[in-house]
Amino acid sequence: MNRSEPENRDLFAIADLADEFGISTRAIRFYESKGLIRPERVGSTRVFRRRDRARLILILRGKRLGFSLRDISDYLSLYDAQSQTAQVTLLINKVDERLTLLEAQLDDLQTTIGELREIRKLATERMPARSELAET
Repeated sequence: MNRSEPENRDLFAIADLADEFGISTRAIRFYESKGLIRPERVGSTRVFRRRDRARLILILRGKRLGFSLRDISDYLSLYDAQSQTAQVTLLINKVDERLTLLEAQLDDLQTTIGELREIRKLATERMPARSELAET
């Protein structure tokens, strides 16, 4: 069977999406249980459409950027409503919140790194010379 590129296909099996995005089928079922994606059913088989694939891309990008599932859900609900102004406004607000948090964490990390370097420097200066250690 000759498979088309994912963007050109209309239907996807759960295993196809899991393989494509490097996640488990369990993760996909979890996102489904949270209402973030809504595959159709053919008997007991999940059938995902391009829309589900696009939503999964947004979910995974949001998770990678540190957004909560609640934030992602809010964004996707506006995506469904096709309210571009509301969607973009929410996105800007959430991105601003995330940037503020990450910048504060970066400041804290830089302070901690500086303190650790200073402690290491002071400890190294107090360390007896290696030749003195060899004599004892």
